[in-house]
Amino acid sequence: MKNLNLRKLAAAILSFTVLLTAAGCAAGQKPAEDTAAEPETTQQTFRVGICNYVDDASLNQIVENIQTRLAELGEENGVQFEIDYDNCNADATVMEQIIANFQSNGADLLVGVATPVAMRMQTATEDSRTPVVFAAVSDPVGAGLVQSLEAPGSNVTGTSDYLDTAAVMNLIFAADPDAAKIGLLYDAGQDSSTAAIASAKAYLDEKGIAYVEHTGSTADEVMLAAQAMVADGVDAVFTPTDNSIMKAELAIYETFIDAGIPQYTGADSFALNGAFLGYGVDYANLGRETADMIADILLNGADPASTPVKTFDNGTAAINTETCAALGFDFDAVSKAFEPYCTKITTLTTAESFS
Repeated sequence: MKNLNLRKLAAAILSFTVLLTAAGCAAGQKPAEDTAAEPETTQQTFRVGICNYVDDASLNQIVENIQTRLAELGEENGVQFEIDYDNCNADATVMEQIIANFQSNGADLLVGVATPVAMRMQTATEDSRTPVVFAAVSDPVGAGLVQSLEAPGSNVTGTSDYLDTAAVMNLIFAADPDAAKIGLLYDAGQDSSTAAIASAKAYLDEKGIAYVEHTGSTADEVMLAAQAMVADGVDAVFTPTDNSIMKAELAIYETFIDAGIPQYTGADSFALNGAFLGYGVDYANLGRETADMIADILLNGADPASTPVKTFDNGTAAINTETCAALGFDFDAVSKAFEPYCTKITTLTTAESFS
């Protein structure tokens, strides 16, 4: 009986102790905090597929400025532009695969740099109506990309590097009023050259000036064409915004310098690669304006069908001062002769790409 009473007492003391401990813990313990993590705010992401036609200073400059400007706009607006970039190097089969990859990866918008890429993107998006923004298309109406510059009319719009050919011709004769034979150097297969060459011929025909044409689509063909120009004894050479010639420019500019023939071209990137003069669009600015158009469509819901094609002032002449000196020209005299035909004259020296 005594042992039973002791066991009952021990059990009672233990129960009382547990109660006191539990009460004490309850009294001193702070309410449990909700440790569930707050949901993170997901940054809105837009996927943009950019296909470049060829690897040259002009088009690369456009791509670099599109990417830089989109990064700036993304930061300003709290969104992310995820860029898928590739270069088809003028290969139609590769171009087709690149565009298909962009679409399978769920691109929100496609960017075609140069006319051939833009035209293929237009065809590839006929069903999906994915927005397409082109860059550096010289004649978007003639290429069938838009119904008009003011009202494109479909899912395609962009920026044009239209060249005022007559303005370049004026520069040729401002520097050399006695020029009697002009060489036209271009790739007959480049849509970007068609309208410009036709315009150059009309200008020269009206003035009764002789001209010769030499064309090429590969580096070797362009080199042979340049040598043929020298053999023909031309007084100056005109090249529009032609990607095939641009790609070969570093290989041919010395041919013209050695022969004392100035080459007048449709973009400052040609002058960067050794041509005497580039006249026309600032491709860095064209790239930034293209990016602004992309952002307007993706962020603000702008409709490509009613977003006018962006064109640019073609009044800037870029003179390669090294080539100018090598040709025996006086830079000050040439600049003074050009002033009535330009809104601005800039200078550069020969390099492979813009920095």
